[in-house]
Amino acid sequence: MKKILVANRGEIALRVMRTVKKMGIKTVAIYSDVDRKSPHVAFADEAVCIGSAPSNQSYLLGDKIIEVAKKLNVDGIHPGYGFLSENASFSEKVNKNGIIFIGPKPKAIQIMGSKLAAKEAVKAYGIPMVPGIDEAVTDVNYAKEVARKIGYPILIKASAGGGGKGMRIVYKEEDLEEQMNRAISEAESAFGDGAVFIEKYVASPRHIEIQILADNKGNTIHLFERECSIQRRHQKVVEEAPSSVLTSELRYEMGEAAVKVAKACDYRGAGTVEFLLDENKNFYFLEMNTRLQVEHPVTEMITGIDLVEQQIRIARDEKLAFNQGDVTIKGHALELRVYAEDSLNNFAPSIGILDTYKVPKGTNIRVDDGFEEGMEIPIYYDPMIAKLIVFGQSREEAIELMKQAINDYQIKGIETTLPFGKFVFNHEAFTSGDFDTHFVKKYYTSQALSAQYKQEAEIAARLALYAYLKEKQVLKTC
Repeated sequence: MKKILVANRGEIALRVMRTVKKMGIKTVAIYSDVDRKSPHVAFADEAVCIGSAPSNQSYLLGDKIIEVAKKLNVDGIHPGYGFLSENASFSEKVNKNGIIFIGPKPKAIQIMGSKLAAKEAVKAYGIPMVPGIDEAVTDVNYAKEVARKIGYPILIKASAGGGGKGMRIVYKEEDLEEQMNRAISEAESAFGDGAVFIEKYVASPRHIEIQILADNKGNTIHLFERECSIQRRHQKVVEEAPSSVLTSELRYEMGEAAVKVAKACDYRGAGTVEFLLDENKNFYFLEMNTRLQVEHPVTEMITGIDLVEQQIRIARDEKLAFNQGDVTIKGHALELRVYAEDSLNNFAPSIGILDTYKVPKGTNIRVDDGFEEGMEIPIYYDPMIAKLIVFGQSREEAIELMKQAINDYQIKGIETTLPFGKFVFNHEAFTSGDFDTHFVKKYYTSQALSAQYKQEAEIAARLALYAYLKEKQVLKTC
């Protein structure tokens, strides 16, 4: 491949292009009119305006993106994550137009894009799954029958999509009909597919995912796990690798299960298999994401493997240059997603101008972003500004470095999730490793964050007073 078009925007477009350029390959950026001055546009060798601000008039225009790629003699298209990254139809059209789609085969995307189809595909491999039914449910009476059999609470889930949409927890039978109708309606609105299914609700789960790589030569390996349990509204905010609760035996079992899931759909490229881990350390298959994950940097930090480079090499039909035994965990990595959201106001969107934007710098600190000082955060896209990633030789060292990096990150003009990140990394539940996906519900409130602010201010005032009195004493002595 001599030229790659990155069909995305912001931090992920920039992050992909850095690796592409490192490999000596030319880059093409696409952008909407509102992103005209974005860093990923300036960084690329060539850039083309694809349309107006709304994503359905720009970044989701698959046919237009392919047209641009053909006109500029592009060899491959990297979709990043979001937008068209898990669109089987787009992947197929890219390949049919003589361009390499840097990702899995359309069939794998299609199978794993449906939670029901994914469960059916992996069923024969003996992979543990949450008790429930593996078929779409529309009849309320049948749903009640299933719920009685597996026991409340239950979880109603949309077969298509994710991010917490089309998902409802039901604690008692009298609420089932209303919650089921809501889930179906939300799924239809968000994904154009109202299919929902029922499974047992795991009360105190941890969200553990396994990174896999698979080439075209029959080699599939895993790159260990990421802990993604700190979430708000079912969406991840803090990730780490490795998990603090997995034993080496459990890590091996989950890694093997993830490899089997990949083989179940003849997977190629980089992908992620997600599991729920209950309080008794039982794990259950959740879903597979057929793309690069937002949180992929923590895996890169602990393995030293550039996942985008591997995606490109696999797409070029190269064999993996390492096997399972060659990959080891070194140290500990943490990631905080820096969203344009108000941590003190239920994570409400905070749109505006980045009046001040200065990122932390230093050894083992990495910032993947797509903004610069003076830029406006547009309302049309995901509100993530950046990913702040740190690495330490131990988990404790990584936590301390992350707290320092958060303090050094200067953003003014909008509210962000940096204060929430500070709350998490200072909280005893997180530092002890004793937490689950309900961390926010259990521990976080705006009042708790305000109390932490007040405590920090008091400590700072005491330190300032101590320094003043010390200096005064020195002057008297002189």
